[in-house]
Amino acid sequence: MRPIVLKGHERPITQIVFNREGDLLFSASKDKRPNVWRVETGERLGTYNGHNGAVYSIDVDASTKNLISGSGDSCVKLWDVKSGKEKYSWENRAPIRFVEFAEGDRMFLTASAAVMGMTANILIYKLADDVQDQANEAALTINTTGKILQAHWTPLNREIITCNEDGTVRVYDAETGDEIDCVEAHSSTVNSISFTRDRSCFVTASKDHYAKLYDTRSREHLKTYDSGRPVNTACISPLMDHILLGGGQSAESVTTTRLDSSQFKVRFFHKIFEDEIGAIPGHFGPVNTVMFHPNGRSYASGGEDGFIRLHHLDDSYFKGMSNEALFGRGMPQATPPVSTFGR
Repeated sequence: MRPIVLKGHERPITQIVFNREGDLLFSASKDKRPNVWRVETGERLGTYNGHNGAVYSIDVDASTKNLISGSGDSCVKLWDVKSGKEKYSWENRAPIRFVEFAEGDRMFLTASAAVMGMTANILIYKLADDVQDQANEAALTINTTGKILQAHWTPLNREIITCNEDGTVRVYDAETGDEIDCVEAHSSTVNSISFTRDRSCFVTASKDHYAKLYDTRSREHLKTYDSGRPVNTACISPLMDHILLGGGQSAESVTTTRLDSSQFKVRFFHKIFEDEIGAIPGHFGPVNTVMFHPNGRSYASGGEDGFIRLHHLDDSYFKGMSNEALFGRGMPQATPPVSTFGR
């Protein structure tokens, strides 16, 4: 399971996203330039040039036609994936921490940072069929409590779920902007949220060393995964009963404390039994983002070291890490979701 190391960024990786088909990987970094890569070979196909600050978040639509990016320069940009040309730019008063297309790709949301006395907010924009008719104003502004790190759509775009610096997961009505639920999920910052393919469950990753699995509709806490170190990112396999966790001690403390290479391994946990079942080393700094390929047969990770490591999982993983191999005969294999929401 030798990885393909993608070297194209000069600063820490902030987010990686596969397109729906899984043939392309998009990456964002603090070096201002999102990149696009061919998954099969690791070849860099191009960059999207135009931001003047660190790019914290990106997302690609279901047809791989449009890419959106949010940056520390307080701008959200819409790109043509194929040509790399900027199609439109929205200016904000605060740095943009997260962006995501809604199901159907007719809308997208942005989450801004709370800086210089301004409150964090979520903005929802509607996309016009013709960029010439695109409105610059947001269709809805949601003023939120505390600092937001990410915001995600729930199935059918009914609600928006955020992860926050105060350890909470908050839910907002996507039509009215009202806060309808607040879950005291962790004792420290919730760094990220990742969903199952059908968006029926989500996993949180927190600075308090834990990741937790929740039911999307009821927000019921289902499982807890103890990594023993800060968790920056988590992802749920669409094929196996596995969850990937990435993290490590914070970037600012790496040079002031004793280093342990195990800090920066990507760790596999069993989704049902909560046990750690494996770990893959490689990064030499905190892992900021991980994502499974849509078919579950590979995954990518991006770190503070500026590298992306693309692992194509071989047969030894699927045989050796199956429920039957780990827990004996009679254990059922993971089954794909009955329905699919979103991308």
